[in-house]
Amino acid sequence: MNQKMIRINQKLKDKLRWLVISVDYDYSRICIADHDMNSETLTLWLEDKQDFKNSLDDCLQLEIPAKQFAKIIKEDNLNSFIGSKMHPSKKYVYRARIEINEALAWYNNDATIAEQGWAREAVLKQLLTQLIETEAHGIEEWI
Repeated sequence: MNQKMIRINQKLKDKLRWLVISVDYDYSRICIADHDMNSETLTLWLEDKQDFKNSLDDCLQLEIPAKQFAKIIKEDNLNSFIGSKMHPSKKYVYRARIEINEALAWYNNDATIAEQGWAREAVLKQLLTQLIETEAHGIEEWI
């Protein structure tokens, strides 16, 4: 399984499964209705694109620890780019991944609104992928 697992409790996992079932397993219908970020947690409110809710209370609320969010940003290379660097002593130029800023600092201070959205979407994608892989793994155990 993917190394960047997001830890969520069983109750939340069950609610996420029900959301997947309610969209008829069409994962593209699941969207982030709203979000909030503080130093400890990224909070996402999820809903069905075809069944918008009147209130966030009606959406599925997920709380992702900031450390796990930072790990996804870093592993997906969202806070870095490929560029040219010069070796400090040998003075030759080489291609390398250049980090713009530490993951959460990049998200809060450097990322554009679109890049912040991509980072939140990466979390949603990771959660859904993880849920699918967990289900598939459970099915394999029965076969």
